[in-house]
Amino acid sequence: MSKRLAGVGEAMTAASGASARRRIVVWRHGQTAWNFDGRFQGQSDIDLDATGLEQAARAAQVLAGLKPAAIVSSDLGRARATAEALSELTELPVALDERLRETYLGSWQGRTRAEVEELFPGEAAAWLAGGLERRGGGEHMTEVADRAVAAVLDAVGALPPRSTLVAVTHGGAGRVLLAHLVGLPPEMWKVLGGLSNCCWSVLSERPGGDAGPRWVLVEHNAGTLPQPVLSDDR
Repeated sequence: MSKRLAGVGEAMTAASGASARRRIVVWRHGQTAWNFDGRFQGQSDIDLDATGLEQAARAAQVLAGLKPAAIVSSDLGRARATAEALSELTELPVALDERLRETYLGSWQGRTRAEVEELFPGEAAAWLAGGLERRGGGEHMTEVADRAVAAVLDAVGALPPRSTLVAVTHGGAGRVLLAHLVGLPPEMWKVLGGLSNCCWSVLSERPGGDAGPRWVLVEHNAGTLPQPVLSDDR
Protein backbone atom coordinates (compact mmCIF):
# COMPACT_ATOMS: atom_id res chain seq x y z
CA MET A 1 0.00 0.00 0.00
CA SER A 2 1.30 3.47 -0.87
CA LYS A 3 2.15 5.91 1.87
CA ARG A 4 -0.72 8.08 0.69
CA LEU A 5 -3.28 5.28 0.96
CA ALA A 6 -1.84 4.24 4.29
CA GLY A 7 -2.30 7.81 5.53
CA VAL A 8 -5.89 7.85 4.34
CA GLY A 9 -6.52 4.56 6.12
CA GLU A 10 -5.06 5.89 9.36
CA ALA A 11 -7.21 9.01 9.09
CA MET A 12 -10.33 6.92 8.52
CA THR A 13 -9.48 4.74 11.52
CA ALA A 14 -8.98 7.81 13.69
CA ALA A 15 -12.26 9.31 12.49
CA SER A 16 -14.05 6.04 13.21
CA GLY A 17 -12.59 5.99 16.71
CA ALA A 18 -13.67 9.57 17.29
CA SER A 19 -17.23 8.81 16.18
CA ALA A 20 -17.37 5.86 18.60
CA ARG A 21 -16.67 8.04 21.62
CA ARG A 22 -19.31 8.38 24.26
CA ARG A 23 -20.22 11.71 25.84
CA ILE A 24 -21.25 12.71 29.34
CA VAL A 25 -23.31 15.87 29.79
CA VAL A 26 -23.16 17.09 33.40
CA TRP A 27 -26.24 19.30 33.84
CA ARG A 28 -26.94 21.39 36.92
CA HIS A 29 -30.53 21.82 38.12
CA GLY A 30 -32.51 25.02 37.66
CA GLN A 31 -32.91 27.83 40.15
CA THR A 32 -34.57 27.42 43.55
CA ALA A 33 -35.77 30.01 46.04
CA TRP A 34 -32.79 29.16 48.23
CA ASN A 35 -30.41 29.76 45.33
CA PHE A 36 -32.03 33.16 44.84
CA ASP A 37 -31.81 33.97 48.56
CA GLY A 38 -28.19 32.84 48.80
CA ARG A 39 -28.87 29.97 51.19
CA PHE A 40 -26.75 26.84 51.32
CA GLN A 41 -28.94 23.95 50.24
CA GLY A 42 -26.73 20.90 50.57
CA GLN A 43 -29.04 17.90 50.67
CA SER A 44 -32.11 19.87 51.80
CA ASP A 45 -34.84 18.93 49.33
CA ILE A 46 -35.77 22.32 47.89
CA ASP A 47 -37.95 22.46 44.76
CA LEU A 48 -37.37 24.52 41.64
CA ASP A 49 -38.99 27.94 41.66
CA ALA A 50 -40.88 29.37 38.66
CA THR A 51 -37.65 30.63 37.11
CA GLY A 52 -36.02 27.24 37.59
CA LEU A 53 -38.87 25.46 35.85
CA GLU A 54 -38.58 27.84 32.89
CA GLN A 55 -34.81 27.32 32.78
CA ALA A 56 -35.22 23.54 32.75
CA ALA A 57 -37.77 23.63 29.92
CA ARG A 58 -35.58 25.93 27.83
CA ALA A 59 -32.36 23.98 28.41
CA ALA A 60 -34.10 20.67 27.73
CA GLN A 61 -34.95 21.83 24.20
CA VAL A 62 -31.24 22.30 23.51
CA LEU A 63 -30.08 19.08 25.16
CA ALA A 64 -32.72 17.02 23.36
CA GLY A 65 -30.84 17.90 20.17
CA LEU A 66 -27.90 15.80 21.41
CA LYS A 67 -30.18 12.74 21.21
CA PRO A 68 -29.16 11.35 24.61
CA ALA A 69 -29.36 7.60 25.16
CA ALA A 70 -29.96 7.81 28.90
CA ILE A 71 -30.71 10.26 31.70
CA VAL A 72 -29.52 9.76 35.28
CA SER A 73 -30.30 12.22 38.05
CA SER A 74 -29.85 13.02 41.69
CA ASP A 75 -32.97 12.00 43.54
CA LEU A 76 -33.43 15.43 45.14
CA GLY A 77 -36.52 17.23 43.83
CA ARG A 78 -34.78 20.14 42.12
CA ALA A 79 -32.60 17.82 40.05
CA ARG A 80 -35.39 15.34 39.39
CA ALA A 81 -37.71 18.08 38.06
CA THR A 82 -34.92 19.36 35.81
CA ALA A 83 -34.32 15.87 34.44
CA GLU A 84 -38.03 15.34 33.86
CA ALA A 85 -38.12 18.35 31.52
CA LEU A 86 -35.70 16.49 29.23
CA SER A 87 -37.49 13.19 29.76
CA GLU A 88 -40.73 14.71 28.45
CA LEU A 89 -39.05 15.70 25.19
CA THR A 90 -36.98 12.55 24.64
CA GLU A 91 -39.37 9.97 26.16
CA LEU A 92 -36.41 8.55 28.07
CA PRO A 93 -36.94 7.39 31.67
CA VAL A 94 -35.02 9.15 34.43
CA ALA A 95 -32.86 6.82 36.54
CA LEU A 96 -32.53 8.27 40.04
CA ASP A 97 -29.23 7.85 41.87
CA GLU A 98 -28.65 9.36 45.32
CA ARG A 99 -24.90 9.32 44.66
CA LEU A 100 -25.46 12.41 42.48
CA ARG A 101 -26.83 14.42 45.40
CA GLU A 102 -25.25 17.70 46.45
CA THR A 103 -22.66 17.76 49.22
CA TYR A 104 -24.15 17.19 52.66
CA LEU A 105 -23.36 20.42 54.56
CA GLY A 106 -24.63 19.60 58.04
CA SER A 107 -25.18 22.73 60.13
CA TRP A 108 -24.54 25.03 57.15
CA GLN A 109 -27.70 23.91 55.35
CA GLY A 110 -30.42 26.55 55.21
CA ARG A 111 -28.09 29.36 56.29
CA THR A 112 -26.91 32.34 54.27
CA ARG A 113 -23.23 33.03 53.70
CA ALA A 114 -23.36 35.92 56.19
CA GLU A 115 -24.85 33.63 58.84
CA VAL A 116 -22.20 30.97 58.19
CA GLU A 117 -19.37 33.51 58.45
CA GLU A 118 -20.76 34.73 61.77
CA LEU A 119 -21.46 31.31 63.30
CA PHE A 120 -18.57 29.28 61.83
CA PRO A 121 -15.79 31.81 61.09
CA GLY A 122 -12.94 29.28 60.97
CA GLU A 123 -14.71 26.89 58.61
CA ALA A 124 -15.92 29.75 56.44
CA ALA A 125 -12.45 31.24 56.14
CA ALA A 126 -10.95 27.88 55.14
CA TRP A 127 -13.65 27.36 52.52
CA LEU A 128 -13.27 30.86 51.08
CA ALA A 129 -9.51 30.26 50.84
CA GLY A 130 -10.20 27.28 48.57
CA GLY A 131 -10.12 24.48 51.11
CA LEU A 132 -11.94 21.19 50.54
CA GLU A 133 -12.57 20.45 54.22
CA ARG A 134 -15.85 19.28 55.68
CA ARG A 135 -18.36 22.08 56.16
CA GLY A 136 -20.85 22.03 59.00
CA GLY A 137 -19.80 18.53 59.97
CA GLY A 138 -20.84 17.25 56.56
CA GLU A 139 -19.06 15.53 53.68
CA HIS A 140 -15.52 16.05 52.46
CA MET A 141 -15.41 17.06 48.80
CA THR A 142 -13.33 14.01 47.88
CA GLU A 143 -16.12 11.81 49.24
CA VAL A 144 -18.62 13.66 47.06
CA ALA A 145 -16.38 13.24 44.00
CA ASP A 146 -15.93 9.52 44.61
CA ARG A 147 -19.65 8.80 44.84
CA ALA A 148 -20.66 11.06 41.95
CA VAL A 149 -17.98 9.66 39.62
CA ALA A 150 -19.03 6.10 40.49
CA ALA A 151 -22.66 6.91 39.63
CA VAL A 152 -21.79 8.44 36.26
CA LEU A 153 -19.32 5.74 35.24
CA ASP A 154 -21.84 3.04 36.14
CA ALA A 155 -24.44 4.75 33.94
CA VAL A 156 -22.22 5.53 30.95
CA GLY A 157 -20.56 2.11 31.12
CA ALA A 158 -23.90 0.50 30.30
CA LEU A 159 -24.21 2.49 27.05
CA PRO A 160 -22.99 1.49 23.58
CA PRO A 161 -20.44 3.51 21.56
CA ARG A 162 -21.47 6.89 20.19
CA SER A 163 -23.96 7.36 23.03
CA THR A 164 -24.60 10.42 25.16
CA LEU A 165 -25.45 10.28 28.87
CA VAL A 166 -27.07 13.25 30.58
CA ALA A 167 -26.30 13.34 34.32
CA VAL A 168 -28.36 15.85 36.31
CA THR A 169 -26.73 16.99 39.52
CA HIS A 170 -25.86 20.05 41.61
CA GLY A 171 -23.34 22.89 41.67
CA GLY A 172 -20.78 21.55 44.12
CA ALA A 173 -21.19 17.90 43.17
CA GLY A 174 -21.01 18.79 39.48
CA ARG A 175 -17.77 20.72 39.85
CA VAL A 176 -15.90 17.96 41.69
CA LEU A 177 -17.37 15.30 39.39
CA LEU A 178 -15.96 17.10 36.34
CA ALA A 179 -12.61 17.80 37.96
CA HIS A 180 -12.16 14.22 39.14
CA LEU A 181 -13.12 12.73 35.76
CA VAL A 182 -10.57 14.85 33.86
CA GLY A 183 -7.86 13.88 36.33
CA LEU A 184 -7.24 17.13 38.20
CA PRO A 185 -5.72 16.69 41.68
CA PRO A 186 -8.00 17.90 44.50
CA GLU A 187 -5.92 21.01 45.19
CA MET A 188 -6.74 22.19 41.64
CA TRP A 189 -10.45 21.37 41.56
CA LYS A 190 -11.49 24.98 42.03
CA VAL A 191 -9.73 26.09 38.83
CA LEU A 192 -13.01 25.04 37.20
CA GLY A 193 -15.66 27.72 37.45
CA GLY A 194 -18.96 26.73 39.00
CA LEU A 195 -21.96 25.74 36.90
CA SER A 196 -24.74 28.31 36.72
CA ASN A 197 -28.31 27.14 37.23
CA CYS A 198 -29.41 24.83 34.39
CA CYS A 199 -26.08 25.08 32.56
CA TRP A 200 -24.03 22.07 31.59
CA SER A 201 -20.57 20.77 30.73
CA VAL A 202 -19.65 18.09 28.20
CA LEU A 203 -17.01 15.37 28.56
CA SER A 204 -15.81 13.29 25.62
CA GLU A 205 -14.30 9.83 25.88
CA ARG A 206 -10.74 9.13 24.75
CA PRO A 207 -8.83 5.83 24.69
CA GLY A 208 -6.87 5.34 27.89
CA GLY A 209 -5.13 2.00 27.42
CA ASP A 210 -5.14 -0.49 30.26
CA ALA A 211 -6.39 2.17 32.66
CA GLY A 212 -9.68 2.47 30.76
CA PRO A 213 -11.06 5.50 28.93
CA ARG A 214 -9.98 9.04 29.67
CA TRP A 215 -12.44 11.92 29.78
CA VAL A 216 -11.73 15.30 28.20
CA LEU A 217 -13.67 18.47 28.99
CA VAL A 218 -14.84 19.85 25.65
CA GLU A 219 -17.45 22.37 26.84
CA HIS A 220 -17.95 24.01 30.22
CA ASN A 221 -20.84 25.98 31.75
CA ALA A 222 -22.71 26.12 28.45
CA GLY A 223 -26.29 27.14 27.94
CA THR A 224 -26.37 30.90 28.45
CA LEU A 225 -24.30 34.00 28.34
CA PRO A 226 -22.24 34.20 31.57
CA GLN A 227 -24.54 34.27 34.59
CA PRO A 228 -23.95 34.72 38.31
CA VAL A 229 -23.29 31.40 40.02
CA LEU A 230 -25.88 31.02 42.79
CA SER A 231 -24.57 27.91 44.45
CA ASP A 232 -23.35 26.12 47.55
CA ASP A 233 -20.00 26.03 45.75
CA ARG A 234 -19.20 29.67 45.02
